[in-house]
Amino acid sequence: MEIDHIFIFSNTNGSEADKLEEFGFTEGSSRVHPGQGTVNRKFYFDNFFLEILWVHNETEIKSDLILPTKLWERANFSNNIYSPLGLCLVNTDDTDALFRDATKYQPEYFPEGLKIDVLTNETNPSLPWTFRLPFKGDKKKTSEPTEHSNNISRLTKAEFSFLPNDTSANFLKAFENQANISFVSQQAPSLILIFDEHRQGKTKIFDDLSLMILY
Repeated sequence: MEIDHIFIFSNTNGSEADKLEEFGFTEGSSRVHPGQGTVNRKFYFDNFFLEILWVHNETEIKSDLILPTKLWERANFSNNIYSPLGLCLVNTDDTDALFRDATKYQPEYFPEGLKIDVLTNETNPSLPWTFRLPFKGDKKKTSEPTEHSNNISRLTKAEFSFLPNDTSANFLKAFENQANISFVSQQAPSLILIFDEHRQGKTKIFDDLSLMILY
């Protein structure tokens, strides 16, 4: 399975992205999600992008359309036990089994019939909100900036921490043989991103995002 992108919810209107810029990442485009109540700032790399996401319209994200997705619970992570992390997988045949019983979400910003498959993981909300977009096949080459002054270019692996419980087994089993995605048991949700096989031998921690970068 291939990672399309990873999001991290912000409760400070995306200001954490400023620190990512200071670290040497080049910021790409941003987007408002009509009807979903969210807006983002994005950082693109050779094989995925990192999205800082936050709520700009609480009425929309609490609407009947969004309610089944549990996206509001993710955005409201400071006041509950939900992880603020989201994992988007590329829509290929090898993800079909994982998303067989997914919640179907029809966003207002996609044409009718193009639905996002969502695994809310609400029985273990310390796991990431996991989803795939309705575009089958390999990713297209991006026109976004992918060169960064810290010389980071390609994601090697994403490691998500979570609190295990009896409902997690089936979800985790789908990732057992994935070299680029892993899940480890810890007391609080967090994310480690390993870039370029950690060839520079450096580490950077962003406490506000519960994010560690190895590069």
